Amino acid sequence: MLRIKQAGKKEAQKESWIGPAPWIETPPPGLAARAAMERDERVASPSYTRNYPLVIRRAVGSVVEDVDGNRYLDFAAGLAVCATGHCHPRVVAAIQDQAAKLIHASGTDFYYEPMIALAEKLAAIAPGRSDKRVLLLTSGAETAEAAFKLVRHHTGRKWVIAFHGASHGRTMGALSLTSSTAREKAGFEPLVPMVGHVPYGDIDVFEEHMFRQQAPPEDVAAIFVEPILGGGGYVVPPKNFLPRLRALCDRHGMLLVCDEIHSGMGRTGKMFACQHFGVVPDVLLCAGGLASGMPLGAVIAPKEVMNWPAGAHGSTFGGNPVSCAAALATIDLLESGLLANAAKLGVCLQERLREISDRRKCVDNPRGLGLMAAVDVVSRKSGKNDPRLRDRIMQEAFRRGLILLGCGTAGIRFSPPLGINDTQLDVGLTVFDEVVASVGS
Repeated sequence: MLRIKQAGKKEAQKESWIGPAPWIETPPPGLAARAAMERDERVASPSYTRNYPLVIRRAVGSVVEDVDGNRYLDFAAGLAVCATGHCHPRVVAAIQDQAAKLIHASGTDFYYEPMIALAEKLAAIAPGRSDKRVLLLTSGAETAEAAFKLVRHHTGRKWVIAFHGASHGRTMGALSLTSSTAREKAGFEPLVPMVGHVPYGDIDVFEEHMFRQQAPPEDVAAIFVEPILGGGGYVVPPKNFLPRLRALCDRHGMLLVCDEIHSGMGRTGKMFACQHFGVVPDVLLCAGGLASGMPLGAVIAPKEVMNWPAGAHGSTFGGNPVSCAAALATIDLLESGLLANAAKLGVCLQERLREISDRRKCVDNPRGLGLMAAVDVVSRKSGKNDPRLRDRIMQEAFRRGLILLGCGTAGIRFSPPLGINDTQLDVGLTVFDEVVASVGS
């Protein structure tokens, strides 16, 4: 039985605290988890990708509890969605208060205060001084889909360019922009035409290859880019990449779309990752951590760009009042301390990952910004990426009570809730280091 106790902050003494983690009572999956998984297998789509036999009962902050009483440190934050942590009391209160007043009235057809207030707030915090317009939707994929339509509508051009390794979503337009794994596209072709892909981080390829051989710049509506590559490997680009991309778009009259679905809302220690590079996009996409787990996404653009007419695009559930209330509470928490915490503990996370990489031959290429970090797992013999060893390390970490997710070919990502404390971060990284020593040696 693994019981690693840790000292928490004062919040840990509140009734919402569910106990220390890692705390493994029963090797997972326990009896209750097995029963739930068997039920799920009979009815759920086989397209789901479940990394672990984890059946969650509840979660608070950075701790997840399963149906058998095991507790885990969560270094995935619900796919980097639970920015403020699981069930933050202020987010929960905002949801409960709004749900008692108004649960739904489609923002495409009616007005209501939470939607207006959130649009005002997003327009204010988005990079750039121009007057902005905000389109509220329900998911990251839906924001990418809407932005795809917006850039074509605004420019009158048809071609759109994205990057190898990019992950923009799984609806047809977003999937056309995505280029992370072949499996995501297999069986769904033909996708949306006139979409090109180039290597991430490479600007010269546009003039040398893309504009000469595929699409002349005057036919390109926009370039979609993740300021930090997400599912494709948590790749931090060279410092001059985004500024050069901005200049390229300006030179040819193309729009620059920054997909901050994964990297935005404080994940990197700034509200949006593009701010690390001093770049203002023409269109900004956010979702993920925007509403701390409630379904919500946003497309933000200057009013000169978002100038399509009434009826050009809408969403029945986009800007749901309960989700908007959760987002307003989330942004307030980010601005009142969580951004600073992500920046501070992000430095600690990078340092620890570099130390582990220096000691462990199978851990390579530590990287990241804020609490968006990753390492690659490589073979000790060949030094090449080793996906199987990566998976073994992740499974053993889970067995010991640490939730991690992969990225790229053989990467492991570290994206804990932004409110994680230094003790929890230290405990989780210690578990990871011990796992690497036992499995990777």
